Amino acid sequence: MRCLASLLLLCACALSAQTKKIVVDREEDDATIQELRSVTPKARIVAVNKSNMMQEIGDADAFIGNITPAEVRAGKNLKWVQVMSAGVENVLFMSGGSELRDSNIVLTNNKIVQGPEIADHAMAMLLALTRRLPRYMAEMKDEVQDHRPFDGIELRGKTAVVIGVGGIGMQIAQRAWAFGMTVIGIDPEDKPFTPFLAGVVKPDQIDEVIPKADVVFISAPHTQLSHKEMGAREFELMKPHSYFIAVSRGGVYDMNGLVKGLDSKRIAGAGVDVTDPEPLPKGHALWKFDNVIITPHIAGRSDQDHERMVGTVKENLARFVDGKPLVNVVDKQKGY
Repeated sequence: MRCLASLLLLCACALSAQTKKIVVDREEDDATIQELRSVTPKARIVAVNKSNMMQEIGDADAFIGNITPAEVRAGKNLKWVQVMSAGVENVLFMSGGSELRDSNIVLTNNKIVQGPEIADHAMAMLLALTRRLPRYMAEMKDEVQDHRPFDGIELRGKTAVVIGVGGIGMQIAQRAWAFGMTVIGIDPEDKPFTPFLAGVVKPDQIDEVIPKADVVFISAPHTQLSHKEMGAREFELMKPHSYFIAVSRGGVYDMNGLVKGLDSKRIAGAGVDVTDPEPLPKGHALWKFDNVIITPHIAGRSDQDHERMVGTVKENLARFVDGKPLVNVVDKQKGY
């Protein structure tokens, strides 16, 4: 009997030694936390908030959520951090410290998985602007129709420049190409051949291609190198009566340059789901334009995005406890 008890104790200790402690930011809803707990018995999921974060993270093996420099310092055993979003600037170069960036902790994100809905949103903005839908939607409340000449724009034969052709940008390129547009990408990485892109240039060649664009899409991650990549000068180089669509991060473009382009009527219209600052404050000049569509950073939301985003985390959770390579690993020095 004593031998059996000792054997059970040894088994329990061995199982405990194999179990990984995963701390999850309490911002995630209860259903998501329960999903994570169902992935594997090898992970002990601990939901935390500000009051017990530092207490729990000290012996944690991994963290799911947006981590701060202080939490990185406290997490002496951390080997993996997973953020729920595609963008990682808030935990890397905008966090107030370089602890995570300079550590050996593996960082993973949700790049690529939000591509479909964000690309849909980008094209919806462009189509609404070129088909003058805001004008007609505004008239609906008066139950009248103005039959003045229609000046809609056809996308076929036009040129789109996509700044950042990663998971989101490539999805935008596919959709723009399907509408008959010529698509030019701007990206620091070499891209394999794809029929959706007529060509890809490096960021230092941006001034060569912006004047060709009938629409400029911003779909690049916000990094130290991409900060204000679409600057005031680039807005001045835009083709007259062209369009501007931003769906990744507001820090990638110059807000004042956009307002100036709209004020001068050089730019025909803009659709922005992301701004800097965010949310866009009352009284900001961008609110006054009737040829601008502003949405509150919701392009990444859809009826399917939650399943895909949590799916990435669940996949990585299972891989982490089994010592397998993780997916969507971020190059912490590049920021994507």
